[in-house]
Amino acid sequence: MHIEFRHLRTIKAIHEAGGLGKAADLLNITQSALSHQIKGLEDQAGVELFVRRSKPLKLSAAGMRLLRAADRILPEVAALEEEFSGLREGKSGRLHIAIECHACFEWLFPVLENFRKTWGDVDVDIRPGLAFDALPALMKEEVDLVVSSDPEDLPGISFEPLFDYAPVFVASAQHPLAQKPWIEAEDFRGQTLITYPVERSRLDIFSQLLTPAKVEPAQIRQAELTAVILLLVASNRGVAVLPDWVVREVKYSSDYVTRPLTEKGITRRLYAAVRTEDLEKPYMSGLIRLAGEEARRLQAA
Repeated sequence: MHIEFRHLRTIKAIHEAGGLGKAADLLNITQSALSHQIKGLEDQAGVELFVRRSKPLKLSAAGMRLLRAADRILPEVAALEEEFSGLREGKSGRLHIAIECHACFEWLFPVLENFRKTWGDVDVDIRPGLAFDALPALMKEEVDLVVSSDPEDLPGISFEPLFDYAPVFVASAQHPLAQKPWIEAEDFRGQTLITYPVERSRLDIFSQLLTPAKVEPAQIRQAELTAVILLLVASNRGVAVLPDWVVREVKYSSDYVTRPLTEKGITRRLYAAVRTEDLEKPYMSGLIRLAGEEARRLQAA
């Protein structure tokens, strides 16, 4: 027996219309074509689907069984068609994000809140990119966007600029280094450096300053939350290096000061790494636009 979706739509239309003529109008076919379709379906089933000579036309027990299947299957098919339509038009889809920048959680959540209001049909999830190789995962379609400050030349991957930031030195206002106009690598010798629990290669202070200068702090202390890092710094338990926008946004205390790293300062750029083909999806370009707007808000704060 070969049942098609049109058979399910036919059985439902006849039941709701109560007659072949009205059902044919609903289905936009002739009554003759509808009768032929019913006969073919009954021949396949080997049973009658309607009680003959009943007005209005009624379904037989076998017809009711088929109607129950239609009531269950057709809504699922309609939902699937709507979902596929949304995927084609870029209104829905999957957006799984990996973050290589630990401090970016402070910036990303407001972006996603605004994103949700416009793109509610997009499945959003966040995977910290600190525990796995985020960019290879992007290439293997395990994630859809990676927030990173380290662009690479990868086939099929585009790095879309989000915003520039400056890693800045943060210390208690009572710390001796707070009196300096800027901080050099040598100033970190003998210091307790408070960082996020991240590999050195992913921390700006090491990749941009200490490692090239072959300078090692006296001690490294780790803290998960930005507010905790600033609390420790304000209590003169150590020094830290954080993105300038993070320090402005959190505003934990007035008991610490910021200084540029080196006389000229250090500038870094944050990127959204995405598969190049995905840039055409409206929700992807929408997220990148919202990210830029939030970045400008932070920089103006």
